[in-house]
Amino acid sequence: MDNCIAENPSPTRAKWRKVAYGGMQPGFDDNHTDECFLEGMVMNANVVKRDMLKVMQDAISISQYLCIVVLVGLVWTYTLRSTLDESSLLYLDVSLLGSGFLVLLLTEEMLSLNLLLHYLVNVFFFTTGLFVLAPIYQTLTRSISSDTIWAVTVSLVILHLFLHDYSGSTVTAPGALKNPTLTSSISLNASVVASVFIASRLPSRLQVFAIMLFSLQVFLFAPLVTYCIKKYSFRLHLCFSFSLMAMTLAFVYTLHRLLFVLLLGLLVFVTVVCPYWLIRMQEYKFEINGPWDEAKLCFDITD
Repeated sequence: MDNCIAENPSPTRAKWRKVAYGGMQPGFDDNHTDECFLEGMVMNANVVKRDMLKVMQDAISISQYLCIVVLVGLVWTYTLRSTLDESSLLYLDVSLLGSGFLVLLLTEEMLSLNLLLHYLVNVFFFTTGLFVLAPIYQTLTRSISSDTIWAVTVSLVILHLFLHDYSGSTVTAPGALKNPTLTSSISLNASVVASVFIASRLPSRLQVFAIMLFSLQVFLFAPLVTYCIKKYSFRLHLCFSFSLMAMTLAFVYTLHRLLFVLLLGLLVFVTVVCPYWLIRMQEYKFEINGPWDEAKLCFDITD
């Protein structure tokens, strides 16, 4: 026998029925519920069960980009210390540009010759504009103390990392158009301003041009290159990520051992500890859905 017993309406009282939108039903209170009300309750209907290994694989993309930003910081440091001169920076810029185009050619099926030529023309105008504006960048912060520049630069890099789109939702294949989100735009602008501040501390115009070209290449094109690698082969993405982490840790170790320990701890925290916390927190997630929720309207448009 059905446990839900319908209410027997009196001759002068209409039978109660659930109304999603509308006014009160005559003869019933606005908060009236029948005996079947709680039978529509559903527990944890929309809770997603996550796999530890899958979450760790997703977290590798975050660790990968952290290493990319750390490598940029190392190049900035070596340049300010005069360890890297103009020639070395220019060779590095050309190598990165060539490697990026090579990755796009090997991984992107929709990359045509006309589109590649279009990119080369854009890169030419981009580098020409940077070279022309290099004297302005060099003298832009001459009246600001170096301590202020370092503090603002570190803050901007942290802001860039905090707002960066690690999911790759704003990255599209070459030739596709997609409007960037507000947070990704703020993140990119923060990295550009930080690059300008670092370049303004360099003594020569050629160094300013080389460091600006290097920084903008990484911050503008590295997300696209890593996205193409991940889309082409996830195994290649894992190999590239772990190789990048190992190389970054090796360079940081040669710079300062304490920074090496901090970076290693940060990578372990992001890649292992945070996914573990996320999986454990799912056990305490409690969601209740039922007939009291707002009705969802579904329209079937066949024309």
